Amino acid sequence: MRPLRAIAWDLDGTLLDSEGLHHRALVMACQAYGVDLFDLPDQAFLGIHVFDVWNILRPRLPQRLERREWLAAIDGFYIKNNGELAPMPQAAETISALSARGIAQACVSNSSRAVVDANIAALGIRDHIAFSISLDDVSMGKPDPEPYGLAARRFAVPAAAIAAVEDSAVGAASARAAGLVVVRYAPDGEHVGSGDIWIARLSQLLELVGER
Repeated sequence: MRPLRAIAWDLDGTLLDSEGLHHRALVMACQAYGVDLFDLPDQAFLGIHVFDVWNILRPRLPQRLERREWLAAIDGFYIKNNGELAPMPQAAETISALSARGIAQACVSNSSRAVVDANIAALGIRDHIAFSISLDDVSMGKPDPEPYGLAARRFAVPAAAIAAVEDSAVGAASARAAGLVVVRYAPDGEHVGSGDIWIARLSQLLELVGER
């Protein structure tokens, strides 16, 4: 493996414990349109692209409801309640330490631009992030390689010198297809799916990049 020159971070589930709020935002937004989703288990759509969630739930939603209105309602609830978000252990500290070592960093997410910006603000990492890529910036989200391919072009370094830090198989598939080094974050120690490198603590990224 060539030396790592940049880190592309997933946000939800990797830097932020946000999956619960995403699910609640979905449930409450649908409830506002008269659709009760409380029969669904917690995080029922974990790792599923939001457009696919729309297709799954479409038969239960009002016929005249447009996808963009539905998405705006979900994002609105999420952003209104983003004060509940908790960073993953060592998230902000690791990003700050990597920045001090001169490692370029970005966030690559399947969430909307508004949600990505809210997540970065909640983490307090804006000054350490060169750029972020949201679902609004691409034509295809993860697991398509487009998000991470775009990140590699914006970093202007070879994809093989960029580590994508992901907690999900969907994100890992996107990064792998784009040629990045896939670092799987598994704090529970369970290695499910594929990854080039597995870490249980985010601070282990510091060991991978070494000193500058």
